Amino acid sequence: MRATNLTLMTDLYELTMMQGYFKNPTDQTVVFDAFYRENPYGGGYAISCGLNEVIEYVKGLHFSYEDIQYLKSLGLFEDDFLEYLAGFHFTGSIWAIPEGTVMFPREPMLKVIAPIMEAQLIEPAVLNMLNHESLIATKASRVCHAAKGDGVMEFGLRRAQGPDAGIYGARAAVIGGCAGTSVVLTGEMFGVPVLGTHAHSWIMSFPTEYEAFRAYAKLYPGNCILLVDTYNVLESGVPNAIRVFREMREEGIPLKHYGIRIDSGDLAYLSKKAYEMLDTAGFGDATICASSDLDEYLINSLKEQGAKINSWGVGTSLITSKGWPAFGGVYKLAAIRNSGDQDFTPKIKLSENSEKITNPGNKKIYRIYDRETGKVRADLICLNDEVFTEDQDIRLFDPMEPWKKTKVRAGTFRLREILKPVFDHGTCVYDDTATTMELRERCRQEQDTLWDETKRLVNPHNVYVDLSDRLYAIKKNLLEEMSAGVS
Repeated sequence: MRATNLTLMTDLYELTMMQGYFKNPTDQTVVFDAFYRENPYGGGYAISCGLNEVIEYVKGLHFSYEDIQYLKSLGLFEDDFLEYLAGFHFTGSIWAIPEGTVMFPREPMLKVIAPIMEAQLIEPAVLNMLNHESLIATKASRVCHAAKGDGVMEFGLRRAQGPDAGIYGARAAVIGGCAGTSVVLTGEMFGVPVLGTHAHSWIMSFPTEYEAFRAYAKLYPGNCILLVDTYNVLESGVPNAIRVFREMREEGIPLKHYGIRIDSGDLAYLSKKAYEMLDTAGFGDATICASSDLDEYLINSLKEQGAKINSWGVGTSLITSKGWPAFGGVYKLAAIRNSGDQDFTPKIKLSENSEKITNPGNKKIYRIYDRETGKVRADLICLNDEVFTEDQDIRLFDPMEPWKKTKVRAGTFRLREILKPVFDHGTCVYDDTATTMELRERCRQEQDTLWDETKRLVNPHNVYVDLSDRLYAIKKNLLEEMSAGVS
């Protein structure tokens, strides 16, 4: 389980660099951007998640006595630096995209403005939390999109890469759109619905399948989903389920949430045949739930085949992010302000790969919506002191291919800044009190602002992420200066 104090959840080189800064005093305040370069799964968007963890982590930052003693035992750190760490606390400021918000490549999902030692220390933990939860939330949003409004249950705990991945991954999956999770601790910690049926072992522990079903129905009449593939779905499982449902009806027991679950075999064929049997018996409104190594592509295929499934249990592929093992978020220096300076000096990281060249400066993001449809037209990254309004035209261009330009006419769009203040000089100022289930609804509404073409599972349309004229000019000048210096 997650430890209460995660201060040492950092890379060693962050601490050795901190000691280097300590020994060579500097009053530098820096801007670091956390961002990602490519949408997971080749998709058209990602879902922001993990900020709740980041906030708790930053609030709890401190080096305990045991931490100091351990660091001393490494033989790398001098006593005066360790004494500084003993009194350490975070004094910087953080802005972030709220959880449940759609986001796009190369824009800051989190921005840190802090003394350089503090900004360096928190890099690994911040990326760990944002990368993992954003990845799972994005995967869940794709799975739920494929399910086309059907309920999706997350139940991948036993296949998750450790307790934290199972617990916090389940929370992220719910934010991404899942109706609930099988993880009871996630339900307790975050107030989300806990869901489940029963295992094959329940059926096998009884003399007959019918007796197992009858016993389960007696215990849970209001939540009676029977697993019908232990022996034979169509010749045994479904007929025995129908028998139990008939008995419940005859006894006057309300059939509220009832149905069957199929965990193996040809799910399209079996679900259609099972539905025919249930409907003929007068149980056409029964839930037909499917599991068995599902992901968004298989669910989409089953939908296209006309499968009579209206509830989905997704485990391994969701909680392990099958097909895309890492989110790819990075944390890069964007600006420096020395003591006595009023303004930040933009910094840029170069690369032979153009997509890896960073955007310099202290920045913010405007999201541009079409006023008529409410759909996202583009995101505009600009300098923090730039102000754009809805009563002026905005010129947009692709920063990778700047000859591709368009103008958004005044009155045809609305604007929203999407980076929100989280910490102000060490004090948490984040006022978003949304519950996990409220974040799930926010995420649903956010996805409604995307064009259908952007939500395609394969070959989606990409939302434009553009730079303001001023920011682009600074980036261009820095590139030219660096290039001249190299030559």
